[in-house]
Amino acid sequence: MQIDHTVLAKLEKLSHLRIDDSKKEEVMQQLTGILSYIENLNELDTKSLNPTFSTLDGGTPLREDIPRETTSIAADILSHAPNGENDFFIVPAIIE
Repeated sequence: MQIDHTVLAKLEKLSHLRIDDSKKEEVMQQLTGILSYIENLNELDTKSLNPTFSTLDGGTPLREDIPRETTSIAADILSHAPNGENDFFIVPAIIE
């Protein structure tokens, strides 16, 4: 797929980004390159692969999920806040 000025204008509008006119040609070339790479990936036959396929022997290593017994983390974080109470930040009201 070739990215042209029309497609780039639509992408700018959808993303709420403004690309400088001096950079538009470069961005169009980069996006076209990315899409051609993805098209190459779409040509790969993955029907015979297991969805949980992994290159790691034995699958993804897991760690034991042990809850932490110290509760000082919230106190440490709140000690740097201008105002805090009961493990919460106190901020000025912005809505009346």
